[in-house]
Amino acid sequence: MVIPQLSHPWDVSPRQAIAIQEELRGAVIREDQLGPVRSVAGIDVGFEEDGKLARAAVVVLEYPQLTLQETAFARLPVSFPYIPGLLSFREVPVILEALGELQHIPDLLLCDGQGLAHPRRFGLACHLGLATGLPSVGAAKSRLIGAHQPVGEGRGDWQPLIDAGEVIGAALRTRPRTRPVFVSIGHRVSLESALQYTLGCCSTYRIPLPSRLAHQLASHGKLAG
Repeated sequence: MVIPQLSHPWDVSPRQAIAIQEELRGAVIREDQLGPVRSVAGIDVGFEEDGKLARAAVVVLEYPQLTLQETAFARLPVSFPYIPGLLSFREVPVILEALGELQHIPDLLLCDGQGLAHPRRFGLACHLGLATGLPSVGAAKSRLIGAHQPVGEGRGDWQPLIDAGEVIGAALRTRPRTRPVFVSIGHRVSLESALQYTLGCCSTYRIPLPSRLAHQLASHGKLAG
C-alpha cells in the first residue's frame, strides 16, 4: 500500500493551487535517490459522466522483464476543473486512491504527463512523487513548454528540452521514425535515469508499456489481449 505524504487540500481555487505549486516545487529532488528498480507503475486517468467522475488505473510491471505484476483501479468525483498546468489537482487525488489499493509498493512511478517540463517546474509527475515519496518520471505524449533541436531518427536518440535557458527535460525517440516522447524529472530521479527507464519500458510501441496498459485499463476497464 502506498501512503500519501502530503497533507495539503486538493479542493482549492486555481490561485491557491498555483500557490501550492510554488511552495512545493523547491522540494523536488532532481538527482537519483532510488534503489534497484525491479518494478515500474504506469499511471493513467480517464473520466466518466461528462468529466464529473475520474477513474485512475495503475499497472505495475516487473522491470526490466515488463511482465505484469499487479493492477489497481479507483474512482472519485472530480473536485477541480480542467486547467492546463494544474492537472495534478484534478488527477492526483484519484491516483492516490488507486495506489492505495496496491499490495506492493512499486520502485518507480511512470506518469503519462509532465514533471519539471512545466511552467512552474511542478507538473503532475513532480506532485505525485512528492505526494507518495516515491521516485517518479514524467513521460508525456506531447510537449507543454520548451524547445529542442531536431532529434535523430534512431531509438534512444534525444535532445534536451530547454525553457528560459534551463534544461527541463528531453525529447526522446523511443521508436525509429516515430514522434518523440517528452521525458522529465518527477522526483528522486535524474534526467539521465528518467531517459533510461522510459526507454527501457518501450519495447514494441512508442509509448512506454506501463503507461500504455494503464491507459487501456483507465479507458476500458480491462487490459487488451
